[in-house]
Amino acid sequence: MAVSKALLVIDVQNDFCPGGCLAVDCGDEVVPVVNRLLDCFQISILTQDWHPQNHASLASNHPGAEPFSTINLSYGSQILWPDHCVQGSAGACFHPDLVTDSADLIVRKGANAQIDSYSAFFENDRRTPTGLLGYLRERAIDELVLTGLATDFCVRYTAVDAAALGFKVRVVEDACRAIDMDGSLDAAMTEMRDNGVAFVSSGALI
Repeated sequence: MAVSKALLVIDVQNDFCPGGCLAVDCGDEVVPVVNRLLDCFQISILTQDWHPQNHASLASNHPGAEPFSTINLSYGSQILWPDHCVQGSAGACFHPDLVTDSADLIVRKGANAQIDSYSAFFENDRRTPTGLLGYLRERAIDELVLTGLATDFCVRYTAVDAAALGFKVRVVEDACRAIDMDGSLDAAMTEMRDNGVAFVSSGALI
């Protein structure tokens, strides 16, 4: 029987977990939930933030700029982040307890030094594709179940893009954690719901 759905695990990396450079509160708590879900899906895809050291989204590359301040780049407004998920660093590695050896695909995003990438489908210019869409079309996937970090950024952008591209999208709430900057979690939940994204607990899938 053809497989039509896939589990998408967003950025479960050391720098987004406690002790990391851009830690999400309790981010590591998603790991055992994701691992249980991986057993329930024939196709699983992992994404990985993968920034060069000179990436335009890193505050350290803008003298005098503070982390979490905002600047305008060629594609619009950009939050400046603390250095995180730098290519080849320990922080860029997946959480050590995350099961990765069964992944069908790893999508590395944010590797272009001039453009950040929250969505697993497009860089932040909203035009440059990551290649994920082509892979999913080739595999005849029409439903995505999203997990990972962070709910209000990379999960949000990925979910909204997936829905706009015609996929059925479900976000596993207990397999995600949020940064929640200035109400960003509420805004993300509203935007996802408004775009047809459904929410589910892991218990309904396992």
